[in-house]
Amino acid sequence: MAAVETADETKTVVDKAIAGIGDIATLPEVTIKIIEIVEDPKSTARDLHEVIKNDPALSVKVLKVVNSAFYGLPGQVASVDRAIILLGLSAVKNIAIAASIARLFKGKRISEQFSAADLWQHSVAVAVAARTLAKCSPNPAMPDELFVAGLIHDIGTLVERQTFPDQFSEVIRRCTETDIEFLACEREVIGADHQAFGVGLTTKWKFPRHLRAAVGFHHNPEAVSVELKNIATVIRAADIMACQEKIGFYFTARHDDISPEILDVLGITPEQFEEVRASVPQQLEEAEATLKS
Repeated sequence: MAAVETADETKTVVDKAIAGIGDIATLPEVTIKIIEIVEDPKSTARDLHEVIKNDPALSVKVLKVVNSAFYGLPGQVASVDRAIILLGLSAVKNIAIAASIARLFKGKRISEQFSAADLWQHSVAVAVAARTLAKCSPNPAMPDELFVAGLIHDIGTLVERQTFPDQFSEVIRRCTETDIEFLACEREVIGADHQAFGVGLTTKWKFPRHLRAAVGFHHNPEAVSVELKNIATVIRAADIMACQEKIGFYFTARHDDISPEILDVLGITPEQFEEVRASVPQQLEEAEATLKS
């Protein structure tokens, strides 16, 4: 009975937090429309193009990403409709989400260990690592979906920072001064962890199930259904890698290691994993430059 009560209490904390937050609870209207279009099986490339072309700033950002060294297409793409034809609806949707998410990672430094900029750098590192791991893996996964999943995997910490600033600062202080596990400390001090807040926020945003799974289970992918386990495990591996390399805000998985089980789910060797690790710094630099508004 206690476990049920705890789950109910956690849900109450999360629901109250999501209802009470301001800026980060609201994605740009155009981004929400794009998600709805791509999730609707009746939608066409023309539908997506009509939405993006009516937002000149987003059109520019999408073309900037498509034409970047990070994306690596041969030759320049001059129009959004051409980008959609070349890359498909889903890839352009993911680029649009990535371009609009960056603006949420703003705010003052709350401690030596945490600022929104630190979290953004960590999130981009996880995104590029996840995208690269997907390309190495024989298991089917869309690199662009994983890039977005990496960008948003720790979005729940922004909810904590805005809604529970004092408690969140206390979590960081305790984790700085002791070896306490980050999620356990969040649950003890705040009443829920960043995975739970992230699911609450991405549910409000009406994100697809696989992205919500990556946000809600990247520390425990074994707890999610088989169909969603792969994406959560890729983000788990990428998160551990970025935390081991101390890129940006790295406290969430600082004590974790890559297990043989994780590599088995990904279908890659330890050598391939280390090759991805070696490639992340340059990719991180390119991705940060590309996504900078």
